[in-house]
Amino acid sequence: MRAALFQMTSGIDPAANAAAIVEMVRRAKGEGADMLFTPEMAGYLDRDRKRAAQTLRSEAEDVVLAAVRDAAARAGLWVHLGSLPLRDERADGRWANRSLMIDANGDIRARYDKIHLFDVDFASGESWRESTVYGPGEQVVAVDTPWGRMGLSICYDMRFPDLYRALTDAGATILLAPAAFTVPTGQAHWHVLLRARAIEAGCVVIATAQAGAHADGRVTYGHSLVVDPWGDLLLDMGDAAGLGLADIDLSRIGDVRARVPALANRRTMPRDVTIS
Repeated sequence: MRAALFQMTSGIDPAANAAAIVEMVRRAKGEGADMLFTPEMAGYLDRDRKRAAQTLRSEAEDVVLAAVRDAAARAGLWVHLGSLPLRDERADGRWANRSLMIDANGDIRARYDKIHLFDVDFASGESWRESTVYGPGEQVVAVDTPWGRMGLSICYDMRFPDLYRALTDAGATILLAPAAFTVPTGQAHWHVLLRARAIEAGCVVIATAQAGAHADGRVTYGHSLVVDPWGDLLLDMGDAAGLGLADIDLSRIGDVRARVPALANRRTMPRDVTIS
C-alpha cells in the first residue's frame, strides 16, 4: 500500500482548507498513492468558539466534505478525512469531532466521532476544555478497505489502549490516529505513544498531524508518522506542512504477529483487583 499523508496547517477559512485538500488529492493520485490521509480538524481549526459557531455546518452542508468527496470520485482515490468539526449532529447541542472514510467513488464508508475528549491544564497556564463544546462519541468503528480493516481513532484517543484492543479484537490491522497535538505534549509523548500502539497491537499505525502556526494563534507539533508493527518508523514528516509518502509492506503485519504473538496470548483481565 502506498499511503499519502497531508500534513496541514489548517486555518479558519473552510474554502481554503478544502482547496488545499483537493489539490493534495490530485497530487497523491499523481504519485501513485492508494489513499490520502489528512489530520484532525482538517477542514477548520479555530479556538474562537463564537467565530466557529458562525462558520461550522452539519455534515450534509459542510463545504469541505462535499469538495473532498467530489475530488475523491474524480481521482478514483480513497481519502481519510482525519476529522471535521460539525454542528447540528448531536441531540445535546454540542458539536461532533468526526472522522470520515471516503472511498474511490466519493461515498462515505465510515464515520467515527472522537470518544476521548482533551480536558487538560498545563503548567504553562495553557488550558483546553474540549468537552465544553464537543460531545464524545459512543461507538468504536472499524472499516474494511482494499488494504485491510482500518480502526479509527482521533488524537487524544491514542492515550487509551483499551480502544485499540477493541479495534484489534474486531480484526483491525491498520490503526489511524489523525491529530492536532500541542507542541509540549508532542515533544514528550507523540512518538512513544504511537510506536507503543503499533507494537502492542501488531498493526501499522498511520498518524497524520497538523503542523505549525495557525490563524487562531495555536501552534501544533507536526511529525506525521507511519509506524510498522515492529515499531519502526516508515515516515516522519518533521514540522513542515506538505505531502509525505510511505510504501507499506502489509505482509509485515502477519510476520510480526507470528514472531511475537501478543494478540493470541493476551487474556481478558478481571474487573475486580485483589489488594493485599
